[in-house]
Amino acid sequence: MATTSKSATKQAANKSVPSKRPAKSVRKPVSPKVAPSSPRLKASPQTETSFAERAREELIDSYDEELEMELDDDRLDALLLEIPAQGPAAEGSLDRRVYFKELFRLQGELVKLQDWVMKNKLKVVVLFEGRDAAGKGGAIKRITQRLNPRVCRVAALPAPSEREQTQWYFQRYVPYLPAGGEMVLFDRSWYNRAGVERVMGFCTDQEYEEFFRSVPEFEKMLVRSGIILIKYWFSITDEEQHMRFTMRIRDPLKQWKLSPMDLESRRRWEAYTKAKEVMLARTHLPDTPWWIVDGVDKKSARLNCIQHLLNQIPYQEVVHQPVSLPPREHNPDYIRNPVPDSMYVPDIY
Repeated sequence: MATTSKSATKQAANKSVPSKRPAKSVRKPVSPKVAPSSPRLKASPQTETSFAERAREELIDSYDEELEMELDDDRLDALLLEIPAQGPAAEGSLDRRVYFKELFRLQGELVKLQDWVMKNKLKVVVLFEGRDAAGKGGAIKRITQRLNPRVCRVAALPAPSEREQTQWYFQRYVPYLPAGGEMVLFDRSWYNRAGVERVMGFCTDQEYEEFFRSVPEFEKMLVRSGIILIKYWFSITDEEQHMRFTMRIRDPLKQWKLSPMDLESRRRWEAYTKAKEVMLARTHLPDTPWWIVDGVDKKSARLNCIQHLLNQIPYQEVVHQPVSLPPREHNPDYIRNPVPDSMYVPDIY
């Protein structure tokens, strides 16, 4: 991965990157054409050679992720020129230059959506469900990366406490719902009951059936209260999950992502598949449909998900008043006290 030279950085800092998409209202969502219980996934490589190639792509994706965290819009054009071409890419994979260019464009649109949500006091809830290692966290990270955390926040609830296990099932999720002018992204949600709790035996058959009786009414109440509810299921193939778990085992920086529950989900792949099919069939509702994200190619999945999210909420660019920096007040009697050297963080770098 090429890094930015000082000269290129200075040149890029003087550039202004115009918006590449005019302000407009976005079309309303349409019903999915494919049955939610049988998403069409791209084939995953299965040979030893292709596994090595996929492992290399996984490493590149990790490096690109670090680069994304360091970029700012003014440096984008210069950096795109320095990013090397991907070379021969696997069929169906997205070139890195195209990915970065589209990612920054879509993140610019997300900022416009954020402004629209704030101005119109909209309440937006987005659920991210799917297989372990299917790319939910990566998509959430790209959505929130350039947004105000006070406006767009992530709710990732831990396992329920002993007290919460005795509450009404949906009660622990209600405090995380948005007020006007807020967006909440649930990294897993109340659909845990239809997935991990069902497969791992953490709920009874009666609780499982009661969930399916209650969830349509619960979500209808949310919609009637003015909440925009969008549900995504990230789906990957058996072979792709195996490859990603293997890479996490080999990468000490990512081993923390593999919990005992994740490893057990790998063993119970077929049980999770059956639970997913039942869940999608029984909760794919007209007012709150499921949307399937093909997560085999991470970069494509992120872009597709962000673009689809933008399409679900008609928005326009909010015109802001020009910002001017007020002059600093200077008090001739003010004397700044010295700071002891012992209070400074050691200057190592």
